[in-house]
Amino acid sequence: MKRKSSSLKSKTTSRPSKSLKSREVRLSAEHPEADLRHIVGGIVRRGLKVVPPKASISLRVDTDVLDWFRATGSGYQSRMNAVLRAFKEAAR
Repeated sequence: MKRKSSSLKSKTTSRPSKSLKSREVRLSAEHPEADLRHIVGGIVRRGLKVVPPKASISLRVDTDVLDWFRATGSGYQSRMNAVLRAFKEAAR
């Protein structure tokens, strides 16, 4: 039967970790600065139902409508999908 050590001194060779201050954090390609949109996206998605996969289609849309959606910036196709979804939900 082994005896338990009564020594209070640590027997490990590693140094205890200290908490880093933000100015001490080193950014690299492997560990870039966190993007706020990425963090918020992860928080928002937690607990929501799984989004079904989208189908790729060819759709003819009036030029002025397409121009208006494109003028709203990136993600215009997702916004178009949201409008179509709202129409579908309202038609129930």
